[in-house]
Amino acid sequence: MAFPFSESSWKQIPAVTNAPERLSKQNFTTIAVLIVSSFVVILNETIMNVALPVLMVEFNVTADAIQWLSTIFMLTMAVVIPMTGFLLQRLSIRNVFVLAMGLFTLGTLLAALAPGLGVLLLARVIQASGTAIMMPLLMTTILHLVPAERRGVLMGNVSIVISVAPAIGPTLSGLILQFLSWRFMFIVIIPIAVAALLIGTPRLSKDVDGASAPLSIPSLILAIPGFGGLVYGLSGLSAGITPLNLGILVGAVLCLVAFVFLQLNLQKEDKALLDLRPLNYKDFTLSLVLMMFSMISLFGVIILLPMFFTSVLGIETLTTGLIMLPGGLLMGILAPMVGKLYDKVGARPLIVPGAVVLLVSLLGYAMILNADTPIWLLVVMHLVMSLGLAFIFTPAFTTALNPLPHSLHSHGSALLSTLQQLAGAMGTALLVGVVAAATASKIADGVDPLTASVEGFQPGFLVGAACSVGIVVIGFLLGGKNKSVAAEAEPAKVPSH
Repeated sequence: MAFPFSESSWKQIPAVTNAPERLSKQNFTTIAVLIVSSFVVILNETIMNVALPVLMVEFNVTADAIQWLSTIFMLTMAVVIPMTGFLLQRLSIRNVFVLAMGLFTLGTLLAALAPGLGVLLLARVIQASGTAIMMPLLMTTILHLVPAERRGVLMGNVSIVISVAPAIGPTLSGLILQFLSWRFMFIVIIPIAVAALLIGTPRLSKDVDGASAPLSIPSLILAIPGFGGLVYGLSGLSAGITPLNLGILVGAVLCLVAFVFLQLNLQKEDKALLDLRPLNYKDFTLSLVLMMFSMISLFGVIILLPMFFTSVLGIETLTTGLIMLPGGLLMGILAPMVGKLYDKVGARPLIVPGAVVLLVSLLGYAMILNADTPIWLLVVMHLVMSLGLAFIFTPAFTTALNPLPHSLHSHGSALLSTLQQLAGAMGTALLVGVVAAATASKIADGVDPLTASVEGFQPGFLVGAACSVGIVVIGFLLGGKNKSVAAEAEPAKVPSH
């Protein structure tokens, strides 16, 4: 079913058509299957981080070469996610699910059997393709099936996927590597992925509720170097600014500018690969910027903390994973509770206190961390940071997507996921780059290497704290008590393209 996209028609389209007051058993099963499947695929995103030194020895390659196992995954995600809006409008939930889990399962099997680095890199590309499709599928399905007044609770469960799975990944891989071969990181996931595929497929809808416009090849040609080049260039900046990286970034930005203008033209006839009209909705745009600030802080700190633990404190990787695990679990426990509160009070009363707690925790990292910091204090500080993030993610997700009409759900989810991925790459590059520059500057001034390392991390955490200030400001601009979606159906008054 095609939807009209004139501004006047938007005002008449509710975000969920004929939404039931309570979830039916079938809808509940659909969402449960997608949440479990999403947890499995997101878990895989961070499971490789701890294993890179082991694989470097296994395949007898350099650190730069082995790092591509993480880089190629992130690049693939950045390229595929923008295309999910197109897929979700033209295929049924069942077909998209089979595509996503099928790719992920195939990639995981190939990774478990990989004889060398080349095949393992290919496996990571296939895995990432499935992962990139799954999260927008989950969010779009929730928007279609769940009444607006209950979305906070369900988005809380999405936050569990986003927060707990990445936290468990390094811990799980650390435990496996302590006792088993690296191949078991993939072997243990295969039965779960296959079970989710077999159980979920017959229970998902095979109805197609979208447009049938052809795929825009020029959009693809611009999107691949645009999004992929931007993530690659940002990732490379963490190791220093080079002419090659700057050239890649400039080329990527030019491709993205052309991509945006092309989408603005194509969406007039509902033929865009990634429809940009969700940006016309004030709460969507504000929440999008807020989520980017949050992801810059989160991804940057997720990288900085293990670096500090291993390089300054000399803590082994398994212990590092165990230190960070309670924070991820806390976010998972709090997410549904925060979702229920959101349904009652809206975004502002949750996001603003959460951002203040995040700000305090990052300032604490900058001021307290040193070579003698006890492990129990590290755990407490990470729990405090996780507490703040728990009060940010669910309200931000829900506030971003609630105002969108049915016809823009898939593109809104794709935009949100794409910019999260870019923000994560920005956070990693920015904070690691700041730490590296500050450390080098201290050493050049004659400071001993250990002290220079400790002091070098301080400005990195301060940058994360600055992002938290941005979250506080945007939190005040968002609504207080939750509004009905019907009241939010009208886009913000912006110039039409």
